[in-house]
Amino acid sequence: MRTYILGISAFYHDSAAVILKDGEIIAAAQEERFTRKKHDHAFPQRAIAYCLKEAGISARQLDHVVFYEKPFLKFNRILETYLTTAPLGIRSFLMAIPVWLGQKLWIPDLIRKELNYNGPLYFAEHHESHAASAFFPSPFSRAAILTMDGVGEWATSSIGLGRDNAIELLFEQQFPHSLGLLYSAFTYFTGFKVNSGEYKVMGLAPYGEPRFVQTILEELLDLKEDGSFKLNMKYFNYLGGLTMTGRRFAQLFGGPPRKPEAPLTQREMDLAASVQQVTEEIVLRMARHVKKITGEKKLCLAGGVALNCVANGKLLRSGLFDDLWIQPAAGDAGGALGAALLIHYHYLKNKRQSDEKLDRQKGSYLGPQFSDEQIKTFLRSVGAPFEELAEDQLYEKVAAELAKGKVVGWFQGRMEFGPRALGNRSILGDARHPQMQRIMNLKIKFRESFRPFAPAVLEEEASAWFKIDRPSPYMLLVADVHPEKRLTSDQDMHLKGLERLKINRSQIPAVTHVDYSARLQTVNAQTNPRFYRLLKAFQAKTGCPVLINTSFNVRGEPIVATPQEAYQCFLRTEMDWLAMGRCLLRKEDQPAQHITKARQEAFELD
Repeated sequence: MRTYILGISAFYHDSAAVILKDGEIIAAAQEERFTRKKHDHAFPQRAIAYCLKEAGISARQLDHVVFYEKPFLKFNRILETYLTTAPLGIRSFLMAIPVWLGQKLWIPDLIRKELNYNGPLYFAEHHESHAASAFFPSPFSRAAILTMDGVGEWATSSIGLGRDNAIELLFEQQFPHSLGLLYSAFTYFTGFKVNSGEYKVMGLAPYGEPRFVQTILEELLDLKEDGSFKLNMKYFNYLGGLTMTGRRFAQLFGGPPRKPEAPLTQREMDLAASVQQVTEEIVLRMARHVKKITGEKKLCLAGGVALNCVANGKLLRSGLFDDLWIQPAAGDAGGALGAALLIHYHYLKNKRQSDEKLDRQKGSYLGPQFSDEQIKTFLRSVGAPFEELAEDQLYEKVAAELAKGKVVGWFQGRMEFGPRALGNRSILGDARHPQMQRIMNLKIKFRESFRPFAPAVLEEEASAWFKIDRPSPYMLLVADVHPEKRLTSDQDMHLKGLERLKINRSQIPAVTHVDYSARLQTVNAQTNPRFYRLLKAFQAKTGCPVLINTSFNVRGEPIVATPQEAYQCFLRTEMDWLAMGRCLLRKEDQPAQHITKARQEAFELD
């Protein structure tokens, strides 16, 4: 008798659904990929429908359904916060409370109605879901657990212990004192969007000097040795206001927040460098504390802050733990997975197998896929010229074009679960090309020029090109480019800020950040054979086993999910080639009216 468990996260950001069959992850996807609304927070109807279809069942055949947090506990925190700050929070109160009274407090009824489901329904705690998503899919039989984000119900970070089929949360830090919200405050102040622009702050940090670190530590927070802290709330506005920071914050840091899309100044770069350094220190202190109280040699991470791959890299290099495992969908989307796993292991008391080597995340390739026949049917329906190649021919041809400096859209297999493209919904380029970072940022991604790109590297070649001694399959660790691959230059002494982008720092300049670091993905033949074989073909032609791998989307849009979306993105950008399954399309062969229409539609959407 099969047991099916559906996990759901919704109503804050990155709504998602996950389905388990006897504890195995069958399917998982974010709602944004179906609705095309970035970070969509709505009830994940389409993601649930996909999961049920992939499992081959109807909602009535589900044995258990679980939501990733406890709405009434969260409402209690929100109401108490408004009462504490009244009358200052009246505008925010008037905006939020009708939504809660009209929808969020009735989540049990909503789930049953949407699914036409009358079976058991559960509600996990937010950080319990994060902790479960971190430990249960990991390869470890036992490990310490650290979760960090903005806020769940009351908790903003937690430390715990995972052993076999059980997790235990030992301590938590509570709202309003939050590492995630501290980082989001600086995200807002430097002119980026909260809950989506934090990684831009991380990418901007190496261009600045951490000259505000002492100011942050002395004025904004009281940091303890165990990583806990208290924020000085007089500088922040998120308790009762509609912004993250207030007037005092602006006075402390030399003027008002940067307006979105305004030119970046040295101040923003220095603020980014400073909050990144403080974040790394807090993460290290939390990690030392969880090591001290658990004595464990392995650590599992989840929560939005766990997507800070620079901090993750520092944590790994600290040697505090022998190994780390980070949930690829570390944010709220992954909460749906953690909640489902909690039911399987905690409630149903199922045994858990682990071999200390392989995780149970399946490479995070858990989304929809399309056969070659489906792809060909679509292309023929829109009159798109293409060539169908044998697999070996495909790799040879694409590798050859990449070696010429061409940019290729790569649409293969199952869509990734989580915010990173891992070689199935990717845009690829030659990491050796000195201008490729600029070309792909401005002509393909339509985004800020400083944004770094990630390298995908053959797993067995990673240590020859980067200072890393283990796999990094989920693009969640930063490592330095190997010294033997670097190029020496004294130009940095004369350049400031974004001017430093002009310098080629290594043999793979397009993925080498200004501090010689790179956020890398290692690729092996078992997890993603097609991407692996493409990298091997590229290595055979060039001697380099590294490609740029960035997500298949443009700024402001979710990663593409379907052949139609991939084709439209291909047409509206300066991509040269598109490989979907074994079908290969060249841009200059596409009908001019298709390109004109796609770009006009994109302009109208903007």
